[in-house]
Amino acid sequence: MQSIKSRRRVSPVDGDHSSGADKQDQLLLSSAVCNGEDLSPFVRKAFAAGKPDFLLQNLKAFTRSKESEIEEVCKAHYQDFILAVDDLRSLLSDVDDLKSSLSLSNAHLQSVAQPLLTSLDAFIETRNINNNLLLCLSSVKICVEIVELCARTNSHLKNDQLYLALRCVDQIERSLLKIAPSSTLKKMLEKHIPAVRVYVEKKANKEFGDWLVDIRAVSRNLGQLAIGQASSARQREEELRMKQRQAEEQSRLSVRDCVYALEEEDDGLDLTGIDRENGGGNVGNLGFDLTPLYRAFHIHQSLGVEDRFKHFYFETRKLQLTSDFQVSSMTPFLESHQTFFAQIAGFFIVEDRVLRTGGGLISKWEVENLWEMAISKMCSVLEDQFSRMQTANHLLLIKDYVSLLGVSLRRFGYPVDALLDVLSKHRDKYHELLLSDCCKQITDAVSADKFEQMLMKKEYEYSMNVLAFQLQTSDIVPAFPYVAPFSTTVPDCCRIVRSFIEDSVSFMSYGGQLDSYVVIKKYLDRLLSEVLDEALVKLIRTSVFGVSQAMQVAANMAVFERACDFFFKHAAQLSGIPLRMADRGKRQFPLKKSRDAAEEMLAGMIKAKIDGFMSLIENVNWLGDEPLQGGNEYVNEVIIFLETLVSTAQQILPPQVLKRVLQDVMTHISGKILSTLTGDLVKRFNVNAITGLDIDIQLLESFAESQGSILSEADANDLKLGLAEIRQLINLLLSNNPENFLNPVIREKTYHALDYRKVVTVSEKLRDPSDRSFFATRGAKPNPKRKSLDALIKRLREVS
Repeated sequence: MQSIKSRRRVSPVDGDHSSGADKQDQLLLSSAVCNGEDLSPFVRKAFAAGKPDFLLQNLKAFTRSKESEIEEVCKAHYQDFILAVDDLRSLLSDVDDLKSSLSLSNAHLQSVAQPLLTSLDAFIETRNINNNLLLCLSSVKICVEIVELCARTNSHLKNDQLYLALRCVDQIERSLLKIAPSSTLKKMLEKHIPAVRVYVEKKANKEFGDWLVDIRAVSRNLGQLAIGQASSARQREEELRMKQRQAEEQSRLSVRDCVYALEEEDDGLDLTGIDRENGGGNVGNLGFDLTPLYRAFHIHQSLGVEDRFKHFYFETRKLQLTSDFQVSSMTPFLESHQTFFAQIAGFFIVEDRVLRTGGGLISKWEVENLWEMAISKMCSVLEDQFSRMQTANHLLLIKDYVSLLGVSLRRFGYPVDALLDVLSKHRDKYHELLLSDCCKQITDAVSADKFEQMLMKKEYEYSMNVLAFQLQTSDIVPAFPYVAPFSTTVPDCCRIVRSFIEDSVSFMSYGGQLDSYVVIKKYLDRLLSEVLDEALVKLIRTSVFGVSQAMQVAANMAVFERACDFFFKHAAQLSGIPLRMADRGKRQFPLKKSRDAAEEMLAGMIKAKIDGFMSLIENVNWLGDEPLQGGNEYVNEVIIFLETLVSTAQQILPPQVLKRVLQDVMTHISGKILSTLTGDLVKRFNVNAITGLDIDIQLLESFAESQGSILSEADANDLKLGLAEIRQLINLLLSNNPENFLNPVIREKTYHALDYRKVVTVSEKLRDPSDRSFFATRGAKPNPKRKSLDALIKRLREVS
């Protein structure tokens, strides 16, 4: 073909009669035709030159030049065609021979294979029948298996075995539904399998709903049981602590007797270990059965809706918890608080078990979320209820139950610090209410006092009223009937104070209070110093009208002093503080005002009586010629009265109280004598009168010394100190050198109780110029004693 194309591009040159230009045009035209170019330019040029015939001639000449080539090509191809036709003709004869040979072979083959074909057709038909039978048997087997699984499903549903029914349904759907041979059976299965699952889900939800209803009552009982267990443990702890206190007390009394506190076996019910081996399913007597819950959860897991059930469970329990928060306005909180807190405690005990054994049914975060909501609500309810309460006992009852709730739930890992903070926040209010209640009780107890010694006929009365508060002065049990030195007010008030201490300790205990004893001691001080002390002071000032009553009150105060020591020790023991630590430091007597008022009242009444006897001092002969040897009348009356008083007082008054009262009385007697000497009643007196007064003071000092059998010798000497001022004055007036009073050393040693102004006044009366017979006679030599006294008076006047 390349040669042909080459030949086509080469055009022969003709036209001997053409000019050179015409030849050129003919060549260009031939070249354009050979190359397949557009001839329109040549046509326009020919018509434009007016030579279209020449163009036509050139084209015809080009055609003629190509005819020879066409002939040559045709000749070459025709020869090959003739040869091919010849070959086909020879081949056709061979084909005819082959065809007849094949026809003969076919006829022979068919005659030979006819029996075989018949056998093959029979085999194929038999095989088809066999395949149909096998397919039928297989279909029947599948149908039988499906029917059996359906029957088992119905049986499981009838027997309430929901999970097994679901397994059967899942097996049908997973393995048999796709290969079910019957379209009718397949449609039936496709219709009933979802219905079975819906039924199973509804049945499980119904059981779960029943469980939700039952678990609320179970939770309440469970919470009460847990709190009761905590209460029992607290009681055992209190008993053990009491034994330890007794052991400590015995060890203090006898170092050689080694006393040990024995540990007691805790036989209480451990909620944290209940049915742990059963996976938290059923808790025996409590009816704490989680099987319906776990069964429903397992079924929903099998149904593939695990997350939906988890969410439903959480929201439902959250709603139940919210409904548990409702506090009835129709029932006082004091009556409903146990049910309220027990319900919440049981709720979280159940949730703790579900968290640990539920296989992820509820997460730790969700439980913590519920607990935060619950503790926030409980704190809010407590704040509201505490703010309304005006009775300390009500507040204590609720506090005790809340503290037990905290102990119970802390064992399950729930933080209860917020609840304890609420209790601590209201401790001041509780103690104020408790002080108010005790104030009323103490006021009633004090106002009912008859100022009579308490009579105890039986030993149990002695134990209840004396030993219980450590008021005894001896370990020896007295004979009965026993007359106590105090009145009934003392044990009555002691019982009130002890109850206050125990209530205060109960409120402060089990709440994480590290400073409980400090707080208890603070309010105990307030109870004693503000309530009891003020009540006793009021009693003394308004209801005491006689010496016997005043003496009884003073005796009571002495007993109260021992009782106060018991109160602080008792508070320390109940607070778990060792007594050696509680005894540290000197504690001021909290009833000091009432004790001082009682002693002041008693001393005042005795002084009033003595003032009546001291009025007899007006009968003294101040200018007598001779001193009265037996003492003046007034002092004898005073001593008789004091001896009678002491014989009565020593039966009920402690020695120290009696000493303070007598010392005050002695000081009063001394002052009365001195005031008589310095007053206007005595214008002048002589040495004989002073000698008589000296005898009077000696009688009084003898009385004081005689009290050494009742008091100690040191206390008896202290009684004599009450007469120090009048004794030193008399000694000065009777001394040979009164001027020694001016010597600071001698004055500090011998006359320290004297006031120089009183010395001047009394000395001037003794130095009366109108009566010179005191120290000298007319014309006689001046007496040195008088000279010394005059010098003393002169010097003292200069000082003044």
